[in-house]
Amino acid sequence: MVPKSAQTTNPSWFTPKRLLGIFCVINLINYVDRGAIASNGVNGSLATCTDSGVCTSGTGIQGDFNLNNFQDGVLSSAFLVGLLIASPIFASLAKSHNPFRLIGVGLSVWTIAIAGCGSSFDFWSIAICRMLVGVGEASFISLAAPFIDDNAPAAQKTAWLATFYMCIPAGTALGYVYGGLVGSQFNWRVAFWGEAIFMLPFPILGFLIKPLQLKGFAPMESKQALTSNEANASENGADGMLVVDQAFIRGSR
Repeated sequence: MVPKSAQTTNPSWFTPKRLLGIFCVINLINYVDRGAIASNGVNGSLATCTDSGVCTSGTGIQGDFNLNNFQDGVLSSAFLVGLLIASPIFASLAKSHNPFRLIGVGLSVWTIAIAGCGSSFDFWSIAICRMLVGVGEASFISLAAPFIDDNAPAAQKTAWLATFYMCIPAGTALGYVYGGLVGSQFNWRVAFWGEAIFMLPFPILGFLIKPLQLKGFAPMESKQALTSNEANASENGADGMLVVDQAFIRGSR
């Protein structure tokens, strides 16, 4: 049970609908990236030559880095490596660190990694950046839903979570359009840099505004105070028992 001293009031910026809106936009950007990297404008195609000797240059990531089918498949799923490793780590850290700040850390990693994808120079550099994208996304994926469940009105929890998860197909579909347009009109690198710019305000907010606290998770200061109080109570209880025992012995004499 969380002690009363650990029950902090919500920060002034907070309203449940505002929190849902922020998380939905972040989730949408996450999945725009999933769609964008699979789009023809970003993923591209290899250079090809016909039997008559007419050749077309490669486009997108495949064309620039001359990727084979295996390497192209790795890029699309590399984020899962970071996601699977980092998700339980962030969930465990939430017991000792503020979960809202952890989301800020993860989104910072995500933003830097996405910018790195746009600045990559070969297959391995972009593959590593894609893995780090998964690491950054892990904090948000594992902690956002509990925040929504904590703060949604009791009768609307299911609807709010449904709204949050609707951003998955919506963001993926939007990503195909975004990647196709930006990749074909400008360059596939610009698509990644654009995603990083769109996400940048949210890690900044995660560090600058007063954080929320998940219900059932006491801040570290409160936990330390509670532990200290329990230790003092235990010592006082032991001293009291010693006094009673001594009085009993004297009385029996």
